[in-house]
Amino acid sequence: MYAYRVKRGMVTEQVDFEVPENADDQSELHYWRKHPNLHGWMERLYYDKGGKKDVFNCVNVQLTEDDLDRLEKSVKNENLPHTEGFFFGKSQPEDREDDLEFIKKAREAISEGDDVYYTSWW
Repeated sequence: MYAYRVKRGMVTEQVDFEVPENADDQSELHYWRKHPNLHGWMERLYYDKGGKKDVFNCVNVQLTEDDLDRLEKSVKNENLPHTEGFFFGKSQPEDREDDLEFIKKAREAISEGDDVYYTSWW
């Protein structure tokens, strides 16, 4: 599970867009390992934004300020959806602080003029 920051303009759609894997204007913003509840939240966001893939894996979803506001509220209210799946592991209470740190970094990236997106591979 990864979040990336990319130069504004490289994200051309809210979902299902392609960014060159080794793009010079892209850098990893955050990494999670086995945090299925966050993944479930991102999956819901993906489909809410019009995502078309049958399986939410190896697809990209842009994160806006509004999305980060909603995510922060869900994290603080311990309202991420319980999510299970093969290889997913289990979300832990300490994930909360890590999620809030990600939200802070994502907001900084957006305020500095970059776009932020989430993707996963499992």
